[in-house]
Amino acid sequence: MSNVIVVTGASSGFGALTARALADAGDIVYAGMRETGGRNAPQVEAAAAYAAEHGVDLRSVELDVSSQESVDRAVAAVEAEHGRIDVLVHNAGPMVVGPAEAFTPEQLAQLYDVNVLSTQRVNRAVLPGMRRRGAGLVVWVSSSSVKGGTPPYLAPYFAAKAGMDSLAVSYAGELARWGVETSIVVPGSFTRGTNHFAHAGHPADAAVEAEYETRYAGLMGQVAEKLAALAPDADASLVSDEIARIVALPAGTRPYRVHVDPAGDGSEAVSDLADRTRAEFLARVGLGDLLGA
Repeated sequence: MSNVIVVTGASSGFGALTARALADAGDIVYAGMRETGGRNAPQVEAAAAYAAEHGVDLRSVELDVSSQESVDRAVAAVEAEHGRIDVLVHNAGPMVVGPAEAFTPEQLAQLYDVNVLSTQRVNRAVLPGMRRRGAGLVVWVSSSSVKGGTPPYLAPYFAAKAGMDSLAVSYAGELARWGVETSIVVPGSFTRGTNHFAHAGHPADAAVEAEYETRYAGLMGQVAEKLAALAPDADASLVSDEIARIVALPAGTRPYRVHVDPAGDGSEAVSDLADRTRAEFLARVGLGDLLGA
């Protein structure tokens, strides 16, 4: 039986690629995005055209992760049609670039809202159904920046991703006894196949940003050039293909954390140690069963 899947932030980038990869695998996929009748109308048309051309079940759904009302409405619509959601992919998460000091607190709060609080909104709508059925999979698209090498000028995004990753770790243990699995997918930096950098937000305080340019002129361009040189052939589809592989695995065999990091920024080694330490501690306090659904 095909999985019924909801992917957040699926208008472009990893989200759009993941929605297509999962649909190609034979699943029923809802590509969640906001402004389906406005700004993202072309993306809705592109998804419909892809579904028709490839003979797959890929649908767009209005889902603004910043609005609990929008989230609840989207989840209710999917469950009303299929009676369930088998897989939830937390992908929504915009990027910003620039010196940390130049961002206002309000900008950081908005970024945290979309990258972290949005997962709580969607979880509160989707998880009750998964827990009732005693089955399900939650996939969190994290970032190697959480524990790997981190260049400057991406601090607000990195901090938000770290918050999301920490939430995923705790949720994994709290969902295990309900039979709901967790997989954390950790992409590294990709300069092809995604528009993170092209669509990235910028600081509101232009004066402070200009001051930093006197010492860090062209920094992001230098970083992007070096990242592209580290893994010139790496395409973002590596991430979407890995998510599709994980979803296709039998329940109970899906990995807790997987890295897709062609540039090798060191995140995997640090995460392995952190995850092993967590597992050892849970075993010591008699909670070893929380390590798997």
